[in-house]
Amino acid sequence: RTFYIYFLVVNLCFRFTTHFPFNCNHCVFAQKTSDVVFQTHKVTRDRRGRILGHKAGFRGCTIWFTGLSGAGKTTIAFGIEDYLCSQGIPSYALDGDNLRHGLCSNLNFSPTDREENIRRAAEVSKLFADSGVIALTSLISPYEKDRQYAKRIHDESGLLFIECFVDTPLEVCEKRDTKGLYKRARAGDIKGLTGIDSPYEKPKNPDLVLKTSELSPEQCMNQVINLLVAKGVLIKPATSGVQELFVAPELVDEKKKEAENLPSLEITQIDLQWVQVLSEGWATPLQGFMRENEYLQCIHFGMINDDNQTIPIVLAITDADKERLENASAITLRYNGTNYAILRNPEFYEHRKEERCARTFGTCNSGHPTVKLILESGDWLVGGELEVLQKVTWNDGLDEYRLTPLELKKRFKEMDCDAVFAFQLRNPIHNGHALLMQDTHKKLIERGYKKPVLLLHPLGGWTKDDDVPLNVRIEQHKAILQENVLSPENTVLAIFPSPMSYAGPTEVQWHCKARLVTGATFYIVGRDPAGIPHPTTGRDLYDATHGQRVLSMAPGLRKIEIIPFKVAAYNKKQQKMTYFDPQSKEDFEFISGTKMRTLAKKGEEPPKGFMSPKAWNVLSEYYCTLSNGSDSR
Repeated sequence: RTFYIYFLVVNLCFRFTTHFPFNCNHCVFAQKTSDVVFQTHKVTRDRRGRILGHKAGFRGCTIWFTGLSGAGKTTIAFGIEDYLCSQGIPSYALDGDNLRHGLCSNLNFSPTDREENIRRAAEVSKLFADSGVIALTSLISPYEKDRQYAKRIHDESGLLFIECFVDTPLEVCEKRDTKGLYKRARAGDIKGLTGIDSPYEKPKNPDLVLKTSELSPEQCMNQVINLLVAKGVLIKPATSGVQELFVAPELVDEKKKEAENLPSLEITQIDLQWVQVLSEGWATPLQGFMRENEYLQCIHFGMINDDNQTIPIVLAITDADKERLENASAITLRYNGTNYAILRNPEFYEHRKEERCARTFGTCNSGHPTVKLILESGDWLVGGELEVLQKVTWNDGLDEYRLTPLELKKRFKEMDCDAVFAFQLRNPIHNGHALLMQDTHKKLIERGYKKPVLLLHPLGGWTKDDDVPLNVRIEQHKAILQENVLSPENTVLAIFPSPMSYAGPTEVQWHCKARLVTGATFYIVGRDPAGIPHPTTGRDLYDATHGQRVLSMAPGLRKIEIIPFKVAAYNKKQQKMTYFDPQSKEDFEFISGTKMRTLAKKGEEPPKGFMSPKAWNVLSEYYCTLSNGSDSR
């Protein structure tokens, strides 16, 4: 609100002055006076920085985008504004066209008016920066002296000013001509268009040059964000939103040789699954297995810095391994005789298992499958940054579905989708699940999206013994698509490599956060996500509604919209899955996983409309095989 007040006050002042010529000697508003005293704020910049936004520290500055009309200034500025706000960093895009609709509406395009236009924009940008906001100011600003004025008043106030030259050739801008100005100027309908019949003076020494004719808007945005990191405005890099941990291709041979000569640690299959998660960027911004401070942030706050991270990603080791490795500066992580990664500058700290389990699961009962694994693991944790030597593959016929976040982003771009909605699952799909996904697609179309795409994303890491194996689930999901229960044209089937934790509302935040890095903008959450029965009582360990409620309030997930749904059940009257109506509960049947498994083992059919026939056959065949004494895991 303060920022809009700035605009209102300045706008009213300048609108009042339009009753007089700015160069009128007798105009009282044109004369400087010593009677006006600058008032010093009681609130310091440091204090503003501590309380403004979700990330502590004063970040007020102005990023000034200059370039021809159609160069891409506004596109980049608005994109950065969206990113910064999603990260809890206050920012505001001051667009030149928007300013001319209000604050500068009385100005034309003469050299004098252009100068005044820049002066006003510079002064307002300075106010925004002084308030702790990152001002993203995009104007053609064709004259060097005017841009230098903007820089000077920031320098004199001790505020950072970054000049970004959006260097796009005139012919490219003319080809784009998003506003139709170049066509009109060439036809003689408008005069004074910069680049046609009015000069543009290129910046002599800009802080950054952006080539929008060669790079995508996202790549240009990344350059600006990386510069903000270098200038100390942001605390960590945020390139495409995904931070992979793979060694650069040209260094792989060198690093592999180094790994051969380092002390090594044999890790488990679940550990390797976490290496895959980390290396592919699912846990961005983590750079490796958690160090103790990161671990404490995770279990106490559910955050790493200001990013949501509720599930600890840690590497447990034995007393013997800790004693053997504690003086090493780097450790090679091995699995089945293959070197997968180098862990740098290892930090060893005590594995307080009871505290970890209590905070993560709300129980220390060893009947909980993940609690059991933790209690049986080593008494020490080792953290450190990872250099991953190769992509983790499992050679199980399913690697083609193990798409990384960057690969998924590329796939979505190729599909030209304008919304991605993700569905996390570890069980076979029945028509109740399909109803949620179909309804989401319908609602997004109704909201104006042209091509929403479903990310059908089954969990592919470790699961408890009685869960359906991954290969069976993938075949069942493929059958769902083949029978057009879900649209194959609007669905991407991929595997999420994370192990399962069965941590209820705590874990559902991790599942949602990990999909955020794929470019997903919507996340479907149903009843009791990541839930499990209590190992002693058999009742739900977590309240079935808490997953939805917690996810809707979770910090660090503002960039993704949560889509909660009512419970779906089998409607006996309609012979299909519909949303449960308590008013006619006698018409509904809840078909449990136990009942579904019993039917499948006996080779019997489920009620009509519960699951597509082809998908049911996949499931039935698996359970029949299982009951005959073999397992397809």
